[in-house]
Amino acid sequence: MTDSIYLKRTVIKQDIACPLLPNGNRSVRVYLPPGYQEILSYPVVYCQDGEEFFNFGRIATIANKLIIDGDLDPFIIVGVDVDKKNRTNEYSPDESGFESYSRSFLENIVPEIEKRYPVRTDWTDIVLAGDSLAATVSMHIALLQPDKFRQVISLSGAYYPASRSIIAAEKDLSWLYAYMIVGLQETDYETDRGSFDFVDINRKTRQLLEERGAHVHYEEHDGTHVWGFWQKHLAQSLQHFLA
Repeated sequence: MTDSIYLKRTVIKQDIACPLLPNGNRSVRVYLPPGYQEILSYPVVYCQDGEEFFNFGRIATIANKLIIDGDLDPFIIVGVDVDKKNRTNEYSPDESGFESYSRSFLENIVPEIEKRYPVRTDWTDIVLAGDSLAATVSMHIALLQPDKFRQVISLSGAYYPASRSIIAAEKDLSWLYAYMIVGLQETDYETDRGSFDFVDINRKTRQLLEERGAHVHYEEHDGTHVWGFWQKHLAQSLQHFLA
């Protein structure tokens, strides 16, 4: 089988009304699997940093390959875009835009996706995914609505002190399932908040989660804080929850 068959992807781009957000809506892109049928139901993966997951992570091509090769049953992917100028404000739990964005995701985006597409609504068939700060907001959305969101893919999560304090305040996280990776060369990464050791950050977060009973699959690999690293581990992370 040639690689060309994996590149025949169905991705629908649309806007969803989000009154709490500055421009009143949010763009999403929805991947529909090969053989998609509206009469069936599908697991769903919600990706923050949606545009980057599709363009740099090549998640639609990776999903096609997993499904066509028979490694996974068909599933839907929803990538939620973000304005990079406002990304930290929306994704960091200690910033002013976090509440508006998290409420918009929970109250507008997810319900609209569930209305338009046959996605499953049980937590066992829902995965939240993110890279860096997008992993952080995915984790905090799970903490906000644990009855629905319990499975998180965290690619080099940016768990700054405010995030770790929120996690530390939780008493029981035995309901949470996290798949965490970080690159061993991410020890001095420059962000808009300064330079951070992401290996140390993720090790500390893993410890906080496990001390509270969370089920954590944690891996460290050679790699830096870039999509070239994360893309290599997307297939395995999807298989971890959807196989």
